[in-house]
Amino acid sequence: MLGGTELIRRKLGKDAHAMTITLLTDSNGNKMGKTAGNAVWLDPNKTSPFDFYQYWRNVGDKDVMKCLRMLTFLPIEEIEEMEKLDDSRINEKKEILAHELTELVHGKEEADKAQATARALFSGASNDQMPTTELTADQAGNGMGLLDIMVAAGLTASKGEARRLIAQGGVSVNDEKVTNVEMAFTADELREGIRIRKGKKVFQKVILK
Repeated sequence: MLGGTELIRRKLGKDAHAMTITLLTDSNGNKMGKTAGNAVWLDPNKTSPFDFYQYWRNVGDKDVMKCLRMLTFLPIEEIEEMEKLDDSRINEKKEILAHELTELVHGKEEADKAQATARALFSGASNDQMPTTELTADQAGNGMGLLDIMVAAGLTASKGEARRLIAQGGVSVNDEKVTNVEMAFTADELREGIRIRKGKKVFQKVILK
């Protein structure tokens, strides 16, 4: 950075400045970012507003207040008042963090939608705003295996990862835990749509158009 400022001074004859901020790490000291494999993108085509909201909604309990201080524009007095709240209200703090950051990046309307969707999903209600992957006829053919569907939906990076996740009991389809890695769906079933849950907090609707 210093080399860059010096280059600007020599080339343009103008002063330049470099700025750094505290490295964002979790309570275990692990970096939160791209190289650590746990980054989120500002581009909604790479990280949807819902997934962006969920990322911050699911940060560790010990990291919430630090993220509120470092990443939001809430008045410091308000953050200090939140810090005094009982630990039983940690989910309330997380919702505030997630909504504030989603509104900052994607606007209030998308933040409100993401929050409403998350609340509906975790209360067991259906919601049309659930993140959705639309399969093409070329992809699905006459039917498609769950492993391939999970990769196509971006839920896993590979079929091997999807297979391991199912073996560990971490995948449900239409609220039923999957135990068979060979599970498949016909084209008609996919046209009706299926709802996949990965872990406890990641939902995806998959439908054949």
